[in-house]
Amino acid sequence: MDYHFVYKDVEGTSTEWDDIQRRLGNLPPKPEIFKPPPFAPSEDPELRLKSKDWIDERTAEELEGLEDDPDIDDNRFLEEYRKRRLAEMQAAARVARFGTVLLITGPDFVREVSQAPSDVWVVVLLFKDGIPGCELLLQCLEELAARYPGTKFVKIISTDCIPKYPDHNLPTILLYNNGAVKGTYVGLHHFGSRRCTPEAVALALCKCDPVLNDGNNTCGLSKNAVVEGESKRLIEKFVKQHEDEEDYSSD
Repeated sequence: MDYHFVYKDVEGTSTEWDDIQRRLGNLPPKPEIFKPPPFAPSEDPELRLKSKDWIDERTAEELEGLEDDPDIDDNRFLEEYRKRRLAEMQAAARVARFGTVLLITGPDFVREVSQAPSDVWVVVLLFKDGIPGCELLLQCLEELAARYPGTKFVKIISTDCIPKYPDHNLPTILLYNNGAVKGTYVGLHHFGSRRCTPEAVALALCKCDPVLNDGNNTCGLSKNAVVEGESKRLIEKFVKQHEDEEDYSSD
């Protein structure tokens, strides 16, 4: 049997004849010797030195799991920073849970309203589609819900909540806290009737209780902040409206 062998020299080497031919331009230049990139193992995040920046990258669940981490326990600064960072994230999560007016049905009422946490006020709007007063008040509540995400806002068709509830009582607002009704507002006249504004609604709701909460303060401080802030907004709105009317009349 005839065997043919092909002998291959070390990569990058060439004969003297090939070198002469390359100098004369009869052969192409020698290809560069292949050099693989240096090996660099990927960084294991668990092996990184734990620092302030490392803690900032962790989620709330991961921070809770670091409670017994020896690297953290041995560093008083990192342990205090971990606790503070976890508290900030938990506080932000509590604030972010609301912020809109949630549509609920009768079967949802107990879960969404009566069983709400004791530190959460719930503003319940009884409404029906096609009633102008309901649409106006809903617009105001939507603005307040975004402004005060520490308060829960829900809306429910009136007869889903209270069977045979008369339409002439709409819109109606019920205030709930700790599973009990704390206030009832029937009709728009509590909020300025057709001149109803988000600021007027806010001031009426917080007249006796700290209903609206921005999620950043204690209940008492939040109530004072709401009254002061909404009063200022209401005055600014009326001043601007008066100026606009004067500009219009002068034209």
